[in-house]
Amino acid sequence: MGGGVAGMSAACALAEAGYRVQLVERRGYLGGRASSYLHPGVNEVIDNCQHVLFGCCTNLIAFYQRIGVENKIHWTSEMTMIEPGGRRSRLGPSWLPAPLHGAPKLLTAAAFTREDKLALARAFQAMMKPVASESTETLSEWLRRHRQTPGTIERFWRLVIASALNADLDAIAVPYAAKVIRELFMNSAEAGRMGMSSVPLSELYGAAKAFLEERGSTVHLNSSVESAEWDEAVAEWSVHTRTGTVISEFLVIALPFEAMRQLLPHLPPAPHSEKLARQAESFTHWPICSVHLWLDRQITDLPHAVLLDREIHWMYNKSVLQGWREHKGSYLELVQSASRAFAARERKEAIDQGLSELAEFFPEVKTAKLEKAALVKEVRATFGVPPGIDNSRPPSTSPWANCLLAGDWVATGWPSTMESAARSGHIAADELCAMAGDARKFLAPDLKPRGLMRLFAPTKSS
Repeated sequence: MGGGVAGMSAACALAEAGYRVQLVERRGYLGGRASSYLHPGVNEVIDNCQHVLFGCCTNLIAFYQRIGVENKIHWTSEMTMIEPGGRRSRLGPSWLPAPLHGAPKLLTAAAFTREDKLALARAFQAMMKPVASESTETLSEWLRRHRQTPGTIERFWRLVIASALNADLDAIAVPYAAKVIRELFMNSAEAGRMGMSSVPLSELYGAAKAFLEERGSTVHLNSSVESAEWDEAVAEWSVHTRTGTVISEFLVIALPFEAMRQLLPHLPPAPHSEKLARQAESFTHWPICSVHLWLDRQITDLPHAVLLDREIHWMYNKSVLQGWREHKGSYLELVQSASRAFAARERKEAIDQGLSELAEFFPEVKTAKLEKAALVKEVRATFGVPPGIDNSRPPSTSPWANCLLAGDWVATGWPSTMESAARSGHIAADELCAMAGDARKFLAPDLKPRGLMRLFAPTKSS
């Protein structure tokens, strides 16, 4: 139930194992929040939001490999930071062992002062060991305690880390910030490499539909779930949708928390279902906005860049990422994370601001002609990860018989990401197989720390 990344990863894993799967999705396409559509205002297929993955996203990568789209990911190991005026700094790995592999480029980065670099060194050293999961400290409090400079806060912590977690610094639990730091910058160069789809997201995830159907499974699109019933006598679920009823022995509910809240009153009474309802009520959304610009000329060969000191945070050059090099013009996506103020702006104001700020980083914009533009607001892009949020993340087991939960919001240990969604789908598939007496496993292991970071790897007891 649910055709987002969580539902697709569970469905495809089970179909590969020989189960006959029926995937039910309320929309006319798969992908959930990671999808694309034909925008009527510009007559172009655009993603609802730019999505990225990293080398540490082992379950998402395993899902891509399963459905045969791993070659449609553009990988890079460098991050280009640009200041207004055009000065650039590049972060990326070197020959040094982890966690020192990123140090040479960080030490030569013009975007940070000497004091900034010393402050980041202090912070990275403090995060060499995992932070206790029960920590109640916010990231902003932690940064003050570790004497971070204004430069590091604005140009690294707020822009890179808060952007990755899509929330304000005072609304982020330190363990999640520490996880991002360790995975992207410390554990290994492989873990920190960045991937972006080279095709529209719905094309990427359309391969999941073909994968399922080739294995005798069924995808029900435009089928909004209205209720579900469990028949103990025959051990079957009846899932009632807008287009009919689906009968199944097992049920995986792979819905966002807000959709789960709406469905709960239409599920059978069960012990602990009230606790699940309270857990689902504990989550809040954070928006991501993107300004899409089509210009009459190419303004940069960079596939992506981090834009410093302005409201727009990231630039993604779709002309490069999607192989439009033969096209004379440019298609760019500008992303603004974790800003409810920006999400409240009118279309023209947001587009004008994006274009104006872009020209401060790439002077060619000033002489280029804007051919068309679009503003996309994904108001439910991610959920927040404040201190204590783990108490509200339910396990994959559910209050109902033969029913499992999936979705980026269940207890995966990861923040609101495609990796968390894919991981939850594989966990649910593992649990379902166990219920059926099947020993197969789909959860992909984490990348092991490399170099000196192997000395700081968490033990099973911790």
